[in-house]
Amino acid sequence: MPTSSNSCLLPFPATTHVRKSPPRWRGEAVVPNQAPRRFSFQNAKPPLTADRDETTEVRVSPYSFDRIKDYLLDAPAWLLSTVFHLILLLVLAFITISPETIDGIMLTITPASAQTKPEFVEFALQPAPLLVESLDQTDSNASIETPVDMAPVLEEFAIAQPQAFGSELPPENPFSQLPKTSGASLGTLPKLGTMPNASAAALMFSGRTGKKKQELLAKYGGTQVTEDAVALGLAWLQRQQRTNGNWSLRGPYRDGSLMENDTAATAMAMIAFMGAGNTHRSGKYEREMLRAAQWLVKQQNRVGFMAERANPHEKMYAQGLATIALCELYGMTHDYWLQPYAQLACDFAVDSQSPQGGWRYQPKFDSDTSVTGWFLMGLKSGEAAGLDVDRYVFMNIETYLDSVGGSGYDQGYAYQVGERATRSMTAEGLLIRQYLGWQRNRPEMSHGLGGFVARDPIDRRDMDVYYWYYATQALHHYGGPLWEEWNDKMRVELPAIQEKGGPEKGSWSPVSDAWGAFGGRLYTTCFSLYSLEVYYRHMPLYASHHLKAAEEDDK
Repeated sequence: MPTSSNSCLLPFPATTHVRKSPPRWRGEAVVPNQAPRRFSFQNAKPPLTADRDETTEVRVSPYSFDRIKDYLLDAPAWLLSTVFHLILLLVLAFITISPETIDGIMLTITPASAQTKPEFVEFALQPAPLLVESLDQTDSNASIETPVDMAPVLEEFAIAQPQAFGSELPPENPFSQLPKTSGASLGTLPKLGTMPNASAAALMFSGRTGKKKQELLAKYGGTQVTEDAVALGLAWLQRQQRTNGNWSLRGPYRDGSLMENDTAATAMAMIAFMGAGNTHRSGKYEREMLRAAQWLVKQQNRVGFMAERANPHEKMYAQGLATIALCELYGMTHDYWLQPYAQLACDFAVDSQSPQGGWRYQPKFDSDTSVTGWFLMGLKSGEAAGLDVDRYVFMNIETYLDSVGGSGYDQGYAYQVGERATRSMTAEGLLIRQYLGWQRNRPEMSHGLGGFVARDPIDRRDMDVYYWYYATQALHHYGGPLWEEWNDKMRVELPAIQEKGGPEKGSWSPVSDAWGAFGGRLYTTCFSLYSLEVYYRHMPLYASHHLKAAEEDDK
């Protein structure tokens, strides 16, 4: 039965040979009495119409979507994989690399002239310099060498008299040679009383333990009484250490300071322990020293400063003490992790020296003899431990001492320019001169030290551990009859006024001391220990003279 061509939903007109069937997609061939099957080039038959017989061919567009899909479905798998990867490579070839992934490289493309011949140039890529990030006070191991303007570190302040937060004098070299330089050769310079780095630390600290310590005790007048006093004092210090490793100037002991300065207190205690041969790697108080060293380095900021929490007029005193503590500990152990902290402390000291040649309450601003002496001790200790110290810093100190010496107190030294010389500043000034290379036969030295022995010997009724400590150091270096006369009283008087019982057993009371109200019990205890450790704490600067004098006495 014929049907109308436009009454069917098929895409092509139906024929008398085909019944009506559901719509079929383009590309499908309908065979009578069979279900539709997938079109392929092998089995395709043209649809039948009323106008055409079965042999009539129907043209199908080779660009239709279904044709392309069938091509892909019938294509071999290896061919499809090849085409896919070729397309992927072409896409990747057009992806550009972001310039942010490569630092410091810029490619410039310019047209080349016809005469230019290609050249191959060999070059090397250098990494871009790293920016030094700001570190807080808890930063530990970074070694930073970026120059820093020290002026804004501390605020300006004033005080009429020197505080009594003294520092231990580091041991020094008995020979007089040029110090190491941190830069190129600077030509011939005057001798500054230092020694080569290779042997400096060994000579400075070699007398603190073992058989050598016993020999020095006997040779320079130490006794069992002085050693017992040192042992009691260190035991008292051990009991005062806080759980986080530091010490306090205020307590928990009796008669603490009027003000707090835990950096100064911790450094003073460390110096006392090291004077008897204790470090974080050896000695009876190894554990206490490790905790103290870990606490102290956490206080150091990126420019080397360690006393940010101290009162304004005490910051630089504490910094000088902390510099000595770090440099001595590194010099005694050469433990690698301490080196960057000790070096940074020395860098701060050099950078903060004032135009007058010394140090005071604010970096690069002013000078006084008390603070200057402590920084000198720290730098000398660092230099002997092998750290880099600019040699000209010591020449500048000479200039400053010239400005405060030569008037009053038998040509002694004053606290500041224009002031009258005092016994404590004269003792400190003479000790600085010894470290800067003064010869033993200088008239000024024998005259000043002789005045201490004749007019101001150690007297418990006139207690001043700051003066006693510096005079003891200078006289021990000088040696001879003046030292023996001074030591005869020192080794008796200091142990006699030490607390022998109660909760403060082993300490020295600050009540009668000239600066005890400022420093408190920990201050007077530490400075008394420094004096009693003088026999072995460092080798005398004029050891060669002492040896010659002993040989002459034996004849």
